[in-house]
Amino acid sequence: MPSWLLLILVGVVLIVLGVATEIGTFLLWIGVAVLVVSLILGLVGRGRGARI
Repeated sequence: MPSWLLLILVGVVLIVLGVATEIGTFLLWIGVAVLVVSLILGLVGRGRGARI
């Protein structure tokens, strides 16, 4: 499993837990940050693959 896909799954889980629990804002922001990082890694990985 690619690392960016794993990060997307972790981000989604953190967002769901953030909505469902009392410390929601903290987990929500961490989940959004993880999703953004994983999307950037996915785009960078595709960019590298297209150049080769």
